[in-house]
Amino acid sequence: MIKIKKFSINNYAIWDSFVLKANNGTLFHLRKFLNYHPEDRFKDHSIEIYKKNTLLSVFPAADVIIDDKRMLASHPGSSYGSFISKEDLSIKDAMDMVFQLIDYSVTEGFNGIQLTVPPAFHSKRVSNYIEYSLLFNGFDYYKREVTSTLTIEDDENKILNKFKSSHQRALRKSKTLGVETRITNRVEEFFSILKNNLKIRHNVNPTHTLEELKSLIKLFPESINIFGAFYGGQMIAGVLNIVVKEGVALAFYISHIEDFQELRPLNLLFFDIFKWGLQNKIKIYDFGTFTENGVANMGLGRFKESFGASGVFRDSLKILF
Repeated sequence: MIKIKKFSINNYAIWDSFVLKANNGTLFHLRKFLNYHPEDRFKDHSIEIYKKNTLLSVFPAADVIIDDKRMLASHPGSSYGSFISKEDLSIKDAMDMVFQLIDYSVTEGFNGIQLTVPPAFHSKRVSNYIEYSLLFNGFDYYKREVTSTLTIEDDENKILNKFKSSHQRALRKSKTLGVETRITNRVEEFFSILKNNLKIRHNVNPTHTLEELKSLIKLFPESINIFGAFYGGQMIAGVLNIVVKEGVALAFYISHIEDFQELRPLNLLFFDIFKWGLQNKIKIYDFGTFTENGVANMGLGRFKESFGASGVFRDSLKILF
């Protein structure tokens, strides 16, 4: 019998232990990550799912008003959510969990549920049981984004051979002109580049404040780093990487100073990041999405393809009652 309970703060350690062992659990699903957000930012309504008094799945979520409807939404503070489950989840348990979550949400007075499913490469054992169960029980896709992913090869030459010839020339040029890359703790400098870059290109601010970024790096020093590209001692480009789970890293922020574009710092930067990934047993590098509300930024997509990346769906589904 499947039973659903609202997350209890007393189960903080149990939750995080479960996520670390789960089939599709990531850093974004840990209470340690979710709880770093200010208490008044989200109304947490995370779910614990039990079978015969044993934790079967967790569902990081919040109580959110969307289009005047009260929705149980996969946690807005996380890039993706949905059911975080054991590796041997059966189709029957997947179906029962979705059915019980709908029943719970109706009883709790929600007008619907919406969630973003972790991409397939986050699973130790790839399974679409949850997606099947959601669709079978009346969910529909409301957004399908595409994220660029790269499989990191087991040899530096193989990594380089994936680059298009133009990108290979660009990184050689960058080296020749004296650009250097390294992991750095110059967070303020990186954030300044990021903030200016986003303002110029999209007229938006970073998702995180500088203090939040510092807080996250302090919380997860082994999982978050900033790779910087430097010219004459000045940082001219940077990438903030998050190791979201064993073997998978995400480029959460990518930025550069436009005035130094001719030095091609990002081409060299990503090659050195991939070498770091090889040394640290990273199998999949996620460049992040190049679509917004399903519309592709073709230039950004081509840029990521030039390193050897290809696209994988990041799907969001919902149901209204």
